[in-house]
Order: sequence, then C-alpha cells, then structure tokens
Amino acid sequence: MSLIPLSMAFAVPSRAKTLNVFETLAIGGAGGALFLWANLPGGLISGAMIAVGAAAIAGRPLSLPPILTQSVLLLLGISLGSLVSRQLLQHMGTYPLTVGLLALATFCSTLGSSVYLQRMHGWDRTSAFLAASPGALSQITMLAIERGADVSAIAVVQTMRVIILTAALPLLLTLTGLAPSSPPTAAIAVASPFELAGLIAAAVAVALLLRLMNFPASWMFGAMIGSSVLHGTGMVEGGLPPSLRGIALIGIGALIGTRFARMKTSVLLSHVNAALASFAIAIAISAAFVGVIVLSTHVGFADTIVAFAPGAMDAMLALALTLHIDPIFVGAHHLSRFVFVTIATPGIIHLFGRPQDDVDD
Repeated sequence: MSLIPLSMAFAVPSRAKTLNVFETLAIGGAGGALFLWANLPGGLISGAMIAVGAAAIAGRPLSLPPILTQSVLLLLGISLGSLVSRQLLQHMGTYPLTVGLLALATFCSTLGSSVYLQRMHGWDRTSAFLAASPGALSQITMLAIERGADVSAIAVVQTMRVIILTAALPLLLTLTGLAPSSPPTAAIAVASPFELAGLIAAAVAVALLLRLMNFPASWMFGAMIGSSVLHGTGMVEGGLPPSLRGIALIGIGALIGTRFARMKTSVLLSHVNAALASFAIAIAISAAFVGVIVLSTHVGFADTIVAFAPGAMDAMLALALTLHIDPIFVGAHHLSRFVFVTIATPGIIHLFGRPQDDVDD
C-alpha cells in the first residue's frame, strides 16, 4: 500500500477555502440564533439551514470540510445516545411491524412520485425513480452518474425534499401540539469532564469500527451506539453541554444548506414544480401508513411522523433531538430505510431503467 506524502496528509487549506468555511459557520450561527431568539420550532437547525441555503442560492461559495462534518455528526450521535436512559426502549416490541410497513411505504411513495415525474414532467424512468427514492443521497447521485440520468434535476428534487421536511416538520408538530417547541434541555444533566472524555472516546472508537465495516452514517450511529451503551448501563449520567449540542444542530443545518452552493438558480427554478408536487405525493402516501400505525399500535404520533418522513437520516435525527422525540425509534427506522433503498435501488434501476442507459455503462 502506497504511503501518502506528509505534505498531502497535513496540507493546509487555502485562504479562500478557510474563509468560505468561516463564512458558512457565521451565517449558520446567525440564522440559528435568530430562529432560537424568535422561539421558532426547530430553531437552531432550521435557522442555520435556511440562512446558509439562502446565501448559497445567492451565490456565496459556502462549504464545510469533512473533518468538521464528521465532528458535527459525532456530537449529534453522542447527544442522541444520552437520551436512551431517559426514554427507555418502550417501542422495541413494535419495531418488526413498523419497519415492515416502512419498507412498503417507501416502495409505494417512491413508485407514486416516480410515475408522477414521468407522466406530468416527461422525465425518463431512471431519473424519475432516483429522484423519488428517499435518503441515501450519495448512493443515488453515484447511480445517476453511472446510468446517465439527469443529475441536476435529481439533486433539486432530493434537496428540496430535505429542506422542506427540516423546516416544516418542527412547525407542524409544534402547531398541532404533538411536540414541544422548546425541549426541556435543563433537565438533561451535563457530564463531568471525566465522563465527557469517556463519551468521546467510546463514540470515536465505535464510529471507527463501523466505518471499517462500511456501515452507513458510521460517525453518527457509532457515536450514538457508544453513548447509548454508556448511558444505558449507568456508567455515564450526563450528556454534552448545551453549547456543544447547539453546535451540532447548527452544523447539521449548515451542512444541509450548503447543498445549494453549487446549484444554479435557473436549474433550481426549472425543477421546483416537479420537486414540490412529487414531494406532496410522497408525503400523502407516507401519511396513510402513519395513520395505520397510529391506529393499530401504541407508538406515538410524533415519533411515527419523524420516523416515516422521507428525509435524510442526519436531519431527521437532529429533529428528533430538537423536538425531544424518541431517537432510537427514529434512528432504527431511518437506518432500515437507508439499507432498503441502498440494496433495492440498483436492482430496480437495472431491471426497469431506460435501455439507452446501458450504453453509458
């Protein structure tokens, strides 16, 4: 195995890239602080996302480097794991049923949105199906490139879905009284310096192990598992300081907002109608399955909505933390959908994708 030169391993980012990162964090922090001050639902994550997204659409070259992204996901995972001992795994017995219904809901909503994009907007089958597939954005993008699909159109639909869900879900759940607008963070004890060091060590260790196993979202889920074990066994009583939890939420929001950084306004506007309508179809189909679960099980309405929301795992788990919703239930279902989409999508595209795609393989 060839060795990476030290000059590359410790390469210093350019001044322009460094300024872009600081600008991203400053805009995200300002947006999050404004939403928090206004006591808006999902304040930190929604405010950071909207502020960074708006600046990115306006043409600012905003970005976050991998090391910051991984750190934010690690902090989010630790925060989610710290809730385990407080919420207990009361819904564990319903997981097989709800995960099975989630797989069916994912298939039905993807099919419905895909058919709509083909019939109403003239999309080819491959582009329509990839745009309609919820989550697993990196895998979807790679498949789109390999199969000669319309990558920019797919990116608009996928990004708009995450943006709408992240901004709208907190507002919806708060206005309907299904989730508190301000989670009782004061009731969450802060870990001692020794406990905090143990939490970080366990989170990093499990995350690296999962990364070696090519586990999806390894940084976030690894940290969540490590933190859950320490809290569930009573070895650690407290969680991260509120300031670090806030940094994690702002970071996730800013990360989502940067998806618009390389997207031209003309491309965004040309596909916005397709994105909104296909999203509405997916939500309507998912809502039917949510209704079945709420009526037939004892799972909470808010938990089910966030677990079945066709958004990115990191964003939905961050909302679970913000809205004080069961993170284990939500995480298990979003992970299940990620695995389902990752495994099923390539096979479906191979069988039903447009024939001319094979020329590009």
